[in-house]
Amino acid sequence: MAACKGARTSPGRCPAHVIRAGDYTPGQPHDDCKIPTCCIDPLLHLCSGLRYSHAMLAYLIQRLLGACLAMFGVVSIVFLFIHLIPGDPVEIMLGESATGADREALRLALGLHEALPAQYLHYLGGLLQLDLGYSIHQQQPVGHLLLERLPATGLLALVTLCLTIVLALPLGILAAIHRNTAWDSAAMGLSLLGVSIPNFWLGPLLILLFSLWLGWFPVSGQDGISSVVLPALTLSTGLTAVLSRMVRSSMLEVLHEDYLRTARAKGLPPARIILHHALRNALLPVITLLGLQLGALLAGAVVTETVFSWPGIGLLTIESIQSRDFPVVQACVLLISLTYILVNLLTDLVYAWIDPRIRLDGSSA
Repeated sequence: MAACKGARTSPGRCPAHVIRAGDYTPGQPHDDCKIPTCCIDPLLHLCSGLRYSHAMLAYLIQRLLGACLAMFGVVSIVFLFIHLIPGDPVEIMLGESATGADREALRLALGLHEALPAQYLHYLGGLLQLDLGYSIHQQQPVGHLLLERLPATGLLALVTLCLTIVLALPLGILAAIHRNTAWDSAAMGLSLLGVSIPNFWLGPLLILLFSLWLGWFPVSGQDGISSVVLPALTLSTGLTAVLSRMVRSSMLEVLHEDYLRTARAKGLPPARIILHHALRNALLPVITLLGLQLGALLAGAVVTETVFSWPGIGLLTIESIQSRDFPVVQACVLLISLTYILVNLLTDLVYAWIDPRIRLDGSSA
C-alpha cells in the first residue's frame, strides 16, 4: 500500500489489531501501526458500520422469532377458549327442531366430530398452508370474509390515527409551553375526560347529539365519507388523551436543554425553536406510544364498530362469536394479534433508526 501524502507511518502490527483493541483515536497515528492514518480512519468507519448492521440483523431475527412464538401462543389460546365456550354451532345453525341424524351429518361435514387435539392439529396444518378454513355459518372461505371487511377497518383506523395526531400534538405542546397555567389545566382536563369516557357510552351520546338531534351525520353503517366521522371521533378520544399527556411530558424534558438556549440566543423564531428543535427530540417516546396505540386500535375498534354497525373486522368478530363460528373468530383474533405484533416490531425498528444513541446489541452509547 502506497503511503498517502503527509501521512505519518510507523512499523508494527496491522490495523486489525488496532481496531480490535479499541485504543485507536481517529485522526491520530498509532505507535505500532505502519498503515497511514488517513487510510485507517475509513477502515474504522466501515467496520463500525458492519458491526451495526450485524447487530440490527440479529435484533431483527430475535424479534421475528419472538413474534412467531407470540403468534403460536395466541393461536393456541384462542382455539382452546373458543372451543370451551358453551354452545353448539350445529344447534345454532339447524335449530332445535332438527333431528339427531341431521345434527350428526352436519357435525361430520364440518369436522366437529373429531377430538379437540385432532381439530387443533388440523387447524395448525391449515395455517401453515395459509388456509384459514371455511365459515361454519356463512359457508364461505374465511380469507374472503376478511378481505371484504378489511378495507372498512383500515379506513376507520387511518382516519382515527390522523385525528389523534391532529388533536394530541397541539394539546400537548400548548400544555408544555404554558405549564401551570389555564392552558395547561384545560388541556390536561380534556385529556383526563377523554381517557375516562368509555367508547360504548360516548358512541351513543355522539349519535344522539350529531345524528338524531342535529342530523349532521348518519346514525350507523358505511354510507359515504361522512359516516366515518363519528366512529373515528369515538375511537380517537382515548388515544388522544394518552398521546397528548405523553407529548406534554416529553416536551417538558427538552424545553430547558442547552441546545434550545443556544437557539434562542441565535435569535431563532419561537415557532421554529419549538417545532423544529424541541418537538423533533421529544417525539422519540411519542413514536413508541403511537405504535402501541396503533396496535391497540384494531382491538378497540371491536366495540366502536359494533356501536355504529361499521362493517369491519370488529363487527365481524362479534357476529361470529354470537353464531359460534369458530374459524371466523379465530381468524379475526389472529389478524388483530398479528397486526399488533407487526406494528410493535416496526415501532422498535423505527425508534432504533431515529435515535443513533441506541445500540441494538445492548451496549451503551
